[in-house]
Amino acid sequence: MRFAFVREHRRRWSVEFLCGVLKVSRSGFYAWSRRGPSRAATRRLELAAAIRRVHEEGRRAYGSPRIHAALAARGVRCCENTVARTMRDHGVQAQTRRRFVPRSTDSRHPRPVAENVLARDFSPGRRDAAWASDATYIPTAEGWLYLAVTIDLFSRRVVG
Repeated sequence: MRFAFVREHRRRWSVEFLCGVLKVSRSGFYAWSRRGPSRAATRRLELAAAIRRVHEEGRRAYGSPRIHAALAARGVRCCENTVARTMRDHGVQAQTRRRFVPRSTDSRHPRPVAENVLARDFSPGRRDAAWASDATYIPTAEGWLYLAVTIDLFSRRVVG
């Protein structure tokens, strides 16, 4: 931790000054900076790569319990808490899908309701005597699109 601080700030202050303030030896810092990653650090990086692979294969929907189970099935030995901590450290997170709840109609309002003039007669005798309409929601990558259609009940053609 101290050596990492020295490495991050050695452009601003000298290594000798930083090592003196942190009470570590310069030779220890230089030995640390030349040393390769430890076996534990290498193992953590391999585990993070395996977690990312499983996460992608699971369409980014898996959390730490399912990722742990998938890793165990592949023969990777680790505990679920290690998987959760590694996911958190590397920004791997399950993406949950929110349930769609349309919020366009509020039928509990004090205003008067329109009178039913059609009286369930869906086959009028002439064109343009009765129209019906409906709205629907279409999910897109940019959000929800709303589609409203009006048809003539006599000809069954879209009028709007």
